[in-house]
Amino acid sequence: MQTLNLSLDVVSLTRLLVDLPSVSGGERDLADVVEASLRGLDRLDVRRDGDAVVARTTLGRDERIVLAGHLDTVPIADNVPCYDDGELLYGCGASDMKSGLAVMLRLAQTIIEPVSDVTWIFYDNEEVESSRNGLARLARNDRSLLYGDIAVLLEPTGGVVEAGCQGTLRAIVRTTGHRAHSARSWLGANAIHAAAPVLARLESYAARTVDIDDCTYREGLNAVRIAGGVAGNVIPDVCEVEVNFRFAPDRSVEEAAGHVREVFGGFDIEITDSAAGALPGLSDPAAAAFVAALGVPVQAKLGWTDVARFAAFGIPAVNFGPGDPNLAHKKEEHVRMSTIRESESALAGYLGAAAT
Repeated sequence: MQTLNLSLDVVSLTRLLVDLPSVSGGERDLADVVEASLRGLDRLDVRRDGDAVVARTTLGRDERIVLAGHLDTVPIADNVPCYDDGELLYGCGASDMKSGLAVMLRLAQTIIEPVSDVTWIFYDNEEVESSRNGLARLARNDRSLLYGDIAVLLEPTGGVVEAGCQGTLRAIVRTTGHRAHSARSWLGANAIHAAAPVLARLESYAARTVDIDDCTYREGLNAVRIAGGVAGNVIPDVCEVEVNFRFAPDRSVEEAAGHVREVFGGFDIEITDSAAGALPGLSDPAAAAFVAALGVPVQAKLGWTDVARFAAFGIPAVNFGPGDPNLAHKKEEHVRMSTIRESESALAGYLGAAAT
């Protein structure tokens, strides 16, 4: 079984991880490598659930800290293998979130006497619909593996703390018509043309900006896919516009769904996927202590992360990782090497590690 040399520096580990493809649904090879590498550390209890790997210290400390990160990436866009220009490391997942995984693996290697017990969770299928999420599966199978006094998601944050997260909802707005030969179009009704008001409502939509605990969340409602058409000579009878609503954490999923239905009143709407957001939660003592220990700026998380899942279980959670969230999912995705090193150092200091 292939293993990673966890004694390598964190940037070298990032390179290796980027060059191990792990598009959502295809994480098994990377999960195998991560599992085998962690099993080489005798002080850790390592468990496997599907393509998720959990490693835990069992030192009997009074507190437990959870470090979690997803193994999967969005589809590769001719950006593997990785390359660099001396300071920026380019490649699929370099920012979201192979660099965060590298930090986790390095800490697993170097933490000898942490001040708290530590759990490392590497999980699958975060970048796709919530029903496939590996952390959710872990919670269903053995929620005790997720337990901690605080959870830190090493999502890309550019080395600052990002609090809470937006909720996310996907819906299909469907228009219908009547098929006809395109040479006799007046005998039919064009479902694609009927979708024009849907796009007009999206174009004119005024998104909210919401301040919660000094964190500013910006909402967004956008078309992400449109499908319709039968053949080159047929007036189409169905058109579907898929929309994605990123909503502030002061809305519940039910409220978000109600808002989408209100915006597209009069159309056939099907909610296909949703996940609640998470409030900043910075008043929790464990979260406040984390922010104070790192001494870095705090801002809202614009995007959905599994902090929401931990928050739903009553576990305070924050986002902190080396990647740049503005570069996530882009073909030119990259990470600043110095930020990877700084993130490793900050978390090692927080954990009180005696590094080898």
